[in-house]
Amino acid sequence: MSHEDIILNVSFRGTSHTVSLPNDAPVSALHSRLEALTSVPPSLQKLIYRGKKIQHRQDDPDPEPTIAQAGLRNGIKVQMLGSTAEELGQLNAADAAHHKKEQILKDRALKPRVQLRSTGSSSTSSHQYRFHRIEPLTHLPRPETATECLTTLSKDPAILHIMQKHRFSVGLLTELAPHEHPGLLGLNVGGGGTIKLRIRLDTYDGFRPYLEVRRVLCHELAHNVWGDHDNDFKELNSQLNREVAEFEAAAGAGTHHLSDSNDTYQPSSDKEVEALIHVLGGTGLRGNDTMEERRKRVLDAATARLRNEEEELERNCGTSGPQKQSG
Repeated sequence: MSHEDIILNVSFRGTSHTVSLPNDAPVSALHSRLEALTSVPPSLQKLIYRGKKIQHRQDDPDPEPTIAQAGLRNGIKVQMLGSTAEELGQLNAADAAHHKKEQILKDRALKPRVQLRSTGSSSTSSHQYRFHRIEPLTHLPRPETATECLTTLSKDPAILHIMQKHRFSVGLLTELAPHEHPGLLGLNVGGGGTIKLRIRLDTYDGFRPYLEVRRVLCHELAHNVWGDHDNDFKELNSQLNREVAEFEAAAGAGTHHLSDSNDTYQPSSDKEVEALIHVLGGTGLRGNDTMEERRKRVLDAATARLRNEEEELERNCGTSGPQKQSG
């Protein structure tokens, strides 16, 4: 291969850097050049071009590719993500302070308190089966938006519906910093003691779509009962997602009713069943279907749509442990 220089345009935080390297130079040479330009260490650099990642770890047994072997060509535009060592140190220090504060609050919560007798009438389920506290990571950007997101999740009618139905109680709903556990979307600590959700984008310049975060929340709520991703967990997780979709479709149609047998929303008309199938990704109704057949198609549509989503969530969930029987 001839030793020709390749000129790359690397964009980082709105600034474009021009880098010229021989086409047979190793990828590590590109990382070193970018470290000199941006102060981001190679281990913290994430290079992306045309939807592909350029990455080679030092412990990788395969030979390190050259610039050309990595697919880079003259004039290609590369997007770089990453944090400087100083920025990462500041985030880690802020995380340590946050965890220390969280531990102090937990210790304080364990101290005996005087119980006051209530003389008013209130719903026991709505008071007990809910998120008892929310807390954003205030050291991260836009904590007020994070607070709004967590508050909306904690008061979501469909989520509160399944929490009260299954008697789920969560002590703390908070967020999961992207740099703290890369690759994880959610974490359930202590079977509902704390649920952490990835609500921010990896670049910290925005927030993930609400419905995606809510699906992760349903997944983590299932860990209140089952620790491992076994068949019992999968069944409960699928049930929670179905109940959320059915609740919202029924509430939207305004024609729902509660079943005496299991206290869940059930379709009360062909029109509502058709709406449910549309929401759950079905293909529509057949003219000669019975009501029972149509309800079955609703569940089949939900199962087909949710299967791939649940598998993806399992790969990005940090919760695992021994099973716990529900009370």
